[in-house]
Amino acid sequence: MTLALAIFLAYFLIDALYAYYTLAVVGREAFKSASIGAFMHFLLAFGVINYVQNFLYIIPLAAGSWLGTYFAVKRVKIKKS
Repeated sequence: MTLALAIFLAYFLIDALYAYYTLAVVGREAFKSASIGAFMHFLLAFGVINYVQNFLYIIPLAAGSWLGTYFAVKRVKIKKS
């Protein structure tokens, strides 16, 4: 259960970071986008290593991914309003 929560949180963070990564690339912020990209790949590897061992970890992975993207995009939208 603890590992499933860790995977959920990791993929929540990955997808939130991916939204900011995209904004940094579009804004041509090289250091920021490179740093976010490297950290995202570290977290992605954590998830892959775990769901290869147990395919059921894909469920918290997908839920974290969806919520991470949703909240990051909502936050950027609210900031721009």
